[in-house]
Order: sequence, then C-alpha cells, then structure tokens
Amino acid sequence: MAQVMEFKLPDLGEGLTEAEIVRWLVAVGDVVAVDQPVVEVETAKAMVEVPCPYGGVVTARFGEEGTELPVGAPLITVAVGAGAGDAAGAGTVQEPEESGSGNVLVGYGTDHSRTARRRRVRPASAAPAPAPAAPAAVAAPAAPAVRPAGPVPVISPLVRKLARDNGIDLRALTGSGPDGLILRADVEAALRAQAAVPAAPAAAPATAAAAPAGAERIPLKGLRGAVADKLSRSRREIPDATCWVDADATELMAARAAMNAAGGPKVSVLALLARICTAALARYPELNSTVDLAANEIVRLSSVHLGFAAQTERGLVVPVVRDAHERSAESLTAEFARLTELARTGKLAPSDLTGGTFTLNNYGVFGVDGSTPIINHPEAAMLGVGRITPKPWVHRGELAVRQVVQLSFTFDHRVCDGGTAGGFLRYVADCVENPAVLLRTL
Repeated sequence: MAQVMEFKLPDLGEGLTEAEIVRWLVAVGDVVAVDQPVVEVETAKAMVEVPCPYGGVVTARFGEEGTELPVGAPLITVAVGAGAGDAAGAGTVQEPEESGSGNVLVGYGTDHSRTARRRRVRPASAAPAPAPAAPAAVAAPAAPAVRPAGPVPVISPLVRKLARDNGIDLRALTGSGPDGLILRADVEAALRAQAAVPAAPAAAPATAAAAPAGAERIPLKGLRGAVADKLSRSRREIPDATCWVDADATELMAARAAMNAAGGPKVSVLALLARICTAALARYPELNSTVDLAANEIVRLSSVHLGFAAQTERGLVVPVVRDAHERSAESLTAEFARLTELARTGKLAPSDLTGGTFTLNNYGVFGVDGSTPIINHPEAAMLGVGRITPKPWVHRGELAVRQVVQLSFTFDHRVCDGGTAGGFLRYVADCVENPAVLLRTL
C-alpha cells in the first residue's frame, strides 16, 4: 500500500522565513523522481527551484502561483510506494522517520529528527481554501478577541517586528495560514482596518480607490520589496557622506590592453577596479567594517567579500565575490562573469547575495558620469564608478584628450572621518591614473 508523504517548504537558509510561489513545475497526478524540482519560489534574495525528497505520484499542491508561504507550510503531497496511483485521493498523510533523499536544497538536508505522526489533509481533488481578505479578529477593531496566554502562532520574525513596530497585538489576530499561522498579510490587513476606523469607518472601502484613474499599483514584495526595505534601512540608520573625484584612466585602460594582448584569459575593467579596491581596503581597514548597534561597537572585518551591482530583468541585485582580497585580476574576472550570468538567469543562491563587506557599483555601464551611491546595509562604504570617456584634460602641463572617469565614494561617518574616506578615494584614483602604484602592495 502506498504511503502519502507531505513535503513542506524547507528552510531556505540565510534567515529567510517565507517565499512566494512563482511557478509550479508539476501538476497533481504527475510522477516525480527523488530530488526532482517541483516548484520555483522567490525569496527576498533569489529565485530558487525546490526539489522534492520523495519519489512517487503528486496527490496535492498547496498554494497558487503568487501565494506567499512561510517556511514549514505544506507544498505538495506525494504517494510513495506500491499502489501510488490509488493513493492520489487519500486523505491521510504520514511523515516518515527514515525516508527522503536528504537533499531538499543544496546545502540543506531532510530532517530525520521528528518521529512519525499522522494528520488529515485535503483530498487531492479539492483546491486549497483561499486566504481570507482580512482576518476575522480585525473585522471589529474596537473590541478585538484576545487569545488566552500561550504561544502565538507566528514563526516569522519579520511578522513579529511588523506587528511590534505598529502596535498590533498578535493575540488579537486569527491567522489565515496553515493551522491558524499568522502571516504578514494578516498583520497588514489589521493595519489597514486600524487606519480606516478612526478616519471614516463607513467609507473604508473607498480608501484604496484614492489613486488617480489609470494608476498602476505594483506590490513591493519579493526582491523589489527586499531592496526597498534595505535601502530605506540604510537611509534611516546610516549617517552617510559622499566625496568624489575625477581621474585620468588612460594608463589603466592601456595596462588592461597590454594584459589582454599578452594572451590568456581576458581581464575586465571591473576586475582591475576591484583589485584596486581590495588594496585600498588593506590600507584603510576602517572601511571594511560594520556597526553593531546592539553592542554599540564598530566591527572591523578581516576578509573582503566584495559585492557588485548587477542589473537584471528582476531588478538590481548585488552578488558577492568571496575573499576578493585573495584573488587575482583573472580570478576576479571569471567570478564576476559567473555570478553575472547566474544573476541574469535568476539562478543565484541566497548565499551568493549575502555576507558582503564592501560594494563596487559600476553605474558607468548605463552611460552616466556620476551618482551618489546608497550604502548596502549593513556595510560601511560603497565605491561608485562612472563611464570612462574621452574628455579634455591637462596632462603634463598641456591640454590633451584623455580617458576620464568620475569616482564617487559614500561612507558611514560613524566608522571614520573625512580624512580616512578622502585618503581611500585618493589612493583609488592614484591607482587608476598610474597602475604602477598598485604594484607596491601586491
């Protein structure tokens, strides 16, 4: 007799607590193999294909495309073993003690620590019940029904913070997630109801229609929402300052041309700029740091994990090159190319987008000269590079046409003063103008 196994949304790592279903890769009735991807989800950091650790017949899917699920929520059920086809309509799910591939995601394994238990689930033919538009507990905000003492059914720290920051009592909410789990949508619905009651209770439905005719509403969620949260937090928490300088990049471009003419893998301009940045950070380690507000301390970091801005169809992402200070220009070029391709195809892992200590932003690829970068929280600095273009320049006392670039540097004023930031930027400019300067630190 077949067993019906329930596969839940696994822990995606990096502190992620929820994901949005982007695309189902299987349908009810499909036969799946062990470790076959069954759904594509989008987290706040990346697109991830989730493989199922069971092989058999898919008997149910939970959640439509566009639905946001918390970690631990059911994804699919699979009938495993003899008679799997007859088990497609079974209503009993058993979580096994010793089954599964052990490879739910790369770097994550199936959890064998739980004992077997049985629970009832919907039949495969029944679609999951849609989440309510607003939790019942906030239908009448004036008199919320408060839960008795005990654990509150919410697992996401982001949901708890949202409720805490806005004065929402989680015990007054009825969750719309599995087993009454309180989701972010429940807290947001409570906030909307709370805001509508004092102003005009009877006219609450008209509040959402205040936008001009023809206006388009775009949800700030997934990657776009994560970027918005991070940039807002950076502006809110970091007292940043920016300095900039024009530099003559003619010699740098000539050095690159000579390197590439000598044979071997081609070296990119971005890789040379990254190598200059790591050398500058070795001279000014204050800028490879982060601020620990809880401990009221500046934490200087020993390794340089270099983030670089990459524009994709999904928006701006910042992949991270690990231990950039230990890499050559050739190695940096190869790693930039690898991560850029993964970014463009939406295949970056969450670990590829976290842990950066310093960011290099080459906005010159968009044909612009200057910008004031926003620091990639919780880092302490970012170097921006404009386009390298022919301009009039005084060279050796005479006016000449040279390859000129504008460098802008934004830094956290808590970790250093202007003298340190200016010294860093001047050293970078000196290396750009005369690459031989870099040889002193290699």
